[in-house]
Amino acid sequence: MNRELMDTALHHIPIAERARKLGAWERRVTILGSTGSVGCNTLDLIERTRLAAGADGEHVFAIEALTAHHNVDLLIEQAKAFQPKMAVIGDESLLPRLREGLAGTQTQAAAGANALLEAASRPADWVMAAIVGAAGLPPTLTAVKRGAHVALANKECLVCAGSLLMDEVATSGAVLLPVDSEHNAIFQVFDYEHPETVDGLILTASGGPFRTWSTAQMRVATPEQAVAHPNWSMGAKISIDSATLMNKGLEFIEASHLFPVDPSCIEVLVHPQSVIHSLVRYVDGSVLAQLGSPDMRTPIASALAWPERMPAPSARLELGEIGQLTFEKPDLSRFPALSLARQSLQTGGGAPTILNAANEIAVKGFLDRRMGFLDIAAVVEETLDHLCRGQGGPRLNNFNDVTQLDALARTHAASCVVKRAKE
Repeated sequence: MNRELMDTALHHIPIAERARKLGAWERRVTILGSTGSVGCNTLDLIERTRLAAGADGEHVFAIEALTAHHNVDLLIEQAKAFQPKMAVIGDESLLPRLREGLAGTQTQAAAGANALLEAASRPADWVMAAIVGAAGLPPTLTAVKRGAHVALANKECLVCAGSLLMDEVATSGAVLLPVDSEHNAIFQVFDYEHPETVDGLILTASGGPFRTWSTAQMRVATPEQAVAHPNWSMGAKISIDSATLMNKGLEFIEASHLFPVDPSCIEVLVHPQSVIHSLVRYVDGSVLAQLGSPDMRTPIASALAWPERMPAPSARLELGEIGQLTFEKPDLSRFPALSLARQSLQTGGGAPTILNAANEIAVKGFLDRRMGFLDIAAVVEETLDHLCRGQGGPRLNNFNDVTQLDALARTHAASCVVKRAKE
């Protein structure tokens, strides 16, 4: 049987079985942020595939590098289980603990920002970019520059440096695979061969834990209440962003870079059940949607196996049991963060960079109980007003400009948090 006929015959066979039949298919994987929710779910899928491959030593996925920021014990556990060539802890003070935990293994232990860049530069052909916040930009950029397939779970990279990063993608030949459930949904149903037939995108939002809360109730909301997402299990920062709807604002900016659609044609719709993850509207009136249970392993599996598909253990969708799907427009008066994100994209230049940096500082201020929930959007707005001064956003000519503007925005936002903490 020639290779073309073999590929056709094996098209519907699960990846692990196909790997055994072809005998040479392997994907080397680096996970930037392996101890977070996305990183752990990625390793869960890889482990399940490894077990499905049997005991004959055929692993479909081989781990090149794993990185974490603080969670050194979990990183050690992961490294022992998956035997990467390199394990990096961001906090350099934890390097002795990492070395001790990996003594006797073949995994190189390293720490710090430069080691993180080294991990991203290693020869993995698939890189999960799951470091939360602007801190994820340098290693993600490193992976992009060497032309890797980058599974992007860090939306802040495109928010902070969208045009610059997309230029690097085009230059290097890298492939960006969206992992956020909303962007992955669009990615699955977007007609890239005929983008002119796309009339618009609809990003869905659960509405977060405060969807039905009044402004007065949100004013006294606690961090514990804000991180209690009704549908998804996420880290604290992302959960707070979901509660303010800033998460959807950041996704709006990200979508404007990922997909060839004018920002004016991108909508946000609140869908509390989180079953429809996003929709693509076409010029003939058709609207295509990707549906699934709220489990991040579905979009991760889509990116991990792309351009094929692989089994995932996500609960199968039972629409008859769900009964109904509801939708509503977002209330911009109670959730101004969404408007701030849209306005920052319209302002252009470095305004989205300012938005993201100020939001990260403001969210930390709230989590540290230094200010209230409603102060998050207020700090972001004040920082945008101060640094944009009613004009266009500062120009971003290179990534150094991004770094400098990010630092400037954080400094101003921090002063706003201090002011509110004293009130």
